[in-house]
Amino acid sequence: MKIPRQSAAAAVLILIFTISCTHATKHAIEAQNKRRDSIAALDSVALIKKMMTADTVTAIEKELIAAGLTDIHTHDTNIRVELKYSTTDNFMKANIYGNLHKAFLQPDVAEKLLNAQKFLKELHPGYNLIIYDAARPRKYQKALWDSLKVPASQKGHFVSNPKNGSLHNFGAAVDLSIIDEKNKPLDMGCGFDTNDEIAYPSAETRLLAAGRLTQQQVDNRKLLRTVMYKAGFHNIQTEWWHFNSCTREEARAKYKIIE
Repeated sequence: MKIPRQSAAAAVLILIFTISCTHATKHAIEAQNKRRDSIAALDSVALIKKMMTADTVTAIEKELIAAGLTDIHTHDTNIRVELKYSTTDNFMKANIYGNLHKAFLQPDVAEKLLNAQKFLKELHPGYNLIIYDAARPRKYQKALWDSLKVPASQKGHFVSNPKNGSLHNFGAAVDLSIIDEKNKPLDMGCGFDTNDEIAYPSAETRLLAAGRLTQQQVDNRKLLRTVMYKAGFHNIQTEWWHFNSCTREEARAKYKIIE
């Protein structure tokens, strides 16, 4: 049976129209799915932001932010933060800070620290700073002071008297070290918070000669001091890990103590 030419053309048109409709429907479904995925993504971002502002910012962190201090991780997440007084890995063997786990500093002090990190990267691209302590509200200073089981006359050898205020209480001091490419702290000859002269920068030459420190341990300490000095910090002579951004008198003039 011979199909009329006009009927054949109509059949072709119907087929083309059907295929076009199918493709159009497919594209419409894909577009709808994309819109749905986009909305879901936006909802996820909104949820994350909500969690960051409501759930993960603790009361003490809100107090520090309100005092004008800045979280170092908002500027550089390569700097590792491990607040020792939020753990039991300290000379008190007690968690003093509770749920404070972020390192806060005065904005200009944080800027100095970022420069120290940059200088370290220039010397050793795989190395990073690791913060053990930063801003410390005075109530925690008092808790440290009161918890010391030594005569009052000796407490000042371990912790600054909260009546006077430590530079940590102004957000103008930082305790830190360096980690290598494997996130392992460099060997400094002794740990953070060691209450012994082996921690004294002032005794390094003598301790090296006596064999209590190795040349590599001293060199590691010198590397930390080099980048911190270049950034504008100065150290104290009894703790290799402690660096001040300014003097106590300058801190009193520039900042308010964090209660």
